[in-house]
Amino acid sequence: MILPIAAYGDPVLKTKAQPVKKNYSHLKELIGDMFETMYNAKGVGLAAPQVGISIRLFIVDGAPFDENEEVKNFKQVFINAQMLKEEGDRWKFNEGCLSIPGIREDVLRKPEIELEYEDENFQKHRKIFTGTVARIIQHEYDHIDGVLFTDRISVMRRRLLKNSLLNISKGEVEVDYKMRFPLKK
Repeated sequence: MILPIAAYGDPVLKTKAQPVKKNYSHLKELIGDMFETMYNAKGVGLAAPQVGISIRLFIVDGAPFDENEEVKNFKQVFINAQMLKEEGDRWKFNEGCLSIPGIREDVLRKPEIELEYEDENFQKHRKIFTGTVARIIQHEYDHIDGVLFTDRISVMRRRLLKNSLLNISKGEVEVDYKMRFPLKK
């Protein structure tokens, strides 16, 4: 089932998400719905808070990155992820977000991360990710900590985007996927 994506301004996007318990009701169904929602919106990642559920769950499928083999073949479910390390010289990449349609900005992130997480079967993993895969994970990880990519740009740039962000909250934006707008009348 395709779920509505929470738009900028929805309080769930700014809330630190709660851990997922092994007995979480309908978790497999939620994960399936999240993949369906993400594919419908043509995204490469989606966090549970973006569909209005404040739990530490996010998914990634890099298939749209056709030119990059490493990213294109990367598909993973992350439950209760914890960032252990971020290393290297920060590099710029133009990011967007399904919750902030129509806005893209350069964001600086480190190129290597170490993450501890559980998969959809609650098997524990501890891995190092690099490059674009690390960047996608960092973006989604931010969502479960209540951080948006717009929080990572300069104050001046955020001021310039203020009206556009407000319009997104009001639903005054063109999207071809289902969204939930906090200020829509």
